[in-house]
Amino acid sequence: MSTSTNQMPPDLEKGIYQTSNPNGSSTEFDPQSLTQTQQKSSDSGVADNTVLRKITTSTDGDTIYLGDQAFSRKELQNAFAGDLRPGLYTAPTRPMGNPVPLGLTGFCICCFVVSVINTGARGVNNQQVIASASLFLGGAIETIAGLWCLLVENTFGATALGAFGGFWMGYWALLCDAWGVRTSYATTQEYNDAVGFYLSVWVIFAFLMWLCTFRSTWPFFVLFFLVWFFLMLLAIGSFTGHAGVTKAGGVFGLLASFNGFYIVYAGTADPTNSLLVPKTLPMPWAQVV
Repeated sequence: MSTSTNQMPPDLEKGIYQTSNPNGSSTEFDPQSLTQTQQKSSDSGVADNTVLRKITTSTDGDTIYLGDQAFSRKELQNAFAGDLRPGLYTAPTRPMGNPVPLGLTGFCICCFVVSVINTGARGVNNQQVIASASLFLGGAIETIAGLWCLLVENTFGATALGAFGGFWMGYWALLCDAWGVRTSYATTQEYNDAVGFYLSVWVIFAFLMWLCTFRSTWPFFVLFFLVWFFLMLLAIGSFTGHAGVTKAGGVFGLLASFNGFYIVYAGTADPTNSLLVPKTLPMPWAQVV
């Protein structure tokens, strides 16, 4: 592990770098970046409102000191899009696999199918085909993956995947007229407005999730921005009936899908199974150790 304080190792955005020995070292960390306030979530293992006076390591580099708190080097990890972890966090106490790539795959496939139809590709406009993906993959599988995130102590992942799993099932029920929702409206415009209301609340949710990614990584940040914009354009298109807006929403949905597939790959690939392992791309405001 390198002892440079300005470099993060290329290990799937999960690595940490060593700084110094708390007992006195010639490689003491730059004090300019040591006084900062940690705003951590309850699942991170780092106390809220902890003022970091020092970020140092033990002599052997196995222990990281955040102020007066000590953490194992293997436990403390940086924000990682492949885990849907938006900030500094400790490794989960339960030895389980990462459910995020599976859940995010469900989201990306549903988003891709809906978006490519919204762009009018090859003249296809009927969205009934999304039933299979939205109900079983983007719905059931994504929801299960979200619930599994709770077991690995990932609140953000559980919230995002669980909620969007419900979104796809609900969207399927609206578009495919399950339970006679579409036919219950007197006019097409009334139905479109109702769908617009449904999409609008998801615009708010996606925006809030996006705000939680400003201290994470670039792929993470871009994904939720694209999802937010994708939903906003779909809502506007539903309210106005403007085909161009809906088509633009489809374009942003495709971009979100491709970005999401990159994150799926980042969360799955490692040096044991791939020759191409994505490197870290932290945001300027990301907290790293």
